[in-house]
Amino acid sequence: MTVTTRDEELLARVREMRERGSAPKQIAKALGLRPAQATALVRRVAEAALANIAPDERPVVGCWVNAGWSAGLDMAKAPDWAAADPLGQEPDPGTGGFAQILLARQERASRVTVTGFLVDVYCLGVKNVTDPEVMGSGSLTTYVPMYYSAFDHRPLPIGVEQAQTIVHDAVAYARGLGFEPAGGLADAAVHLGAPPGDRPVIGFGRDGKPFYFSGPYDNPRKMVQILERTCGPGNYDYVAHL
Repeated sequence: MTVTTRDEELLARVREMRERGSAPKQIAKALGLRPAQATALVRRVAEAALANIAPDERPVVGCWVNAGWSAGLDMAKAPDWAAADPLGQEPDPGTGGFAQILLARQERASRVTVTGFLVDVYCLGVKNVTDPEVMGSGSLTTYVPMYYSAFDHRPLPIGVEQAQTIVHDAVAYARGLGFEPAGGLADAAVHLGAPPGDRPVIGFGRDGKPFYFSGPYDNPRKMVQILERTCGPGNYDYVAHL
């Protein structure tokens, strides 16, 4: 699409008026445009502004985690997050020590970027990453339930700071045990962003100890050997066929 001097001038005027808080109808009247033309220009200005914003600074459209994600964790220093997860107080909520996080950020007008993280909060940290995907904003109404279809309860809306804390601090916990996060985390973390410095502290591990539950693609013998080396005998639990 060829951009003329007239287009550039209009975009500059629209940008100035938007910064002053003018609505599309006011812009249309002031510039002698049809409402549809003014709306299209406002959209172009918004998209251009977003293009210059880092992915982790774009507006959050939604952020979720599965109910029961905090079961077995030490949440004494994060009481508000614990209170928001009533299922986490149950002895066996059936979540298996996983926090499944989904984040949606504004990409451009009517488009969002969604990124997902499957976090083993008992031992291994980030097990899997859903690569950033751009979709229509309306698609979230079907995508979110599908993403959490393996769980019996609806996901909990959370703040992005909580998501950042769960992901990054679980990675640090797992690294301390000798485990690296799944591939693709670096690309996804660009959209997630770093957690704030004054974030609440979550005590990972099940009831204060690393707990390894072998998955279908793990080498359980190797995993247990790593825990034996980093934690010492009796300082971790596991369920695995060796």
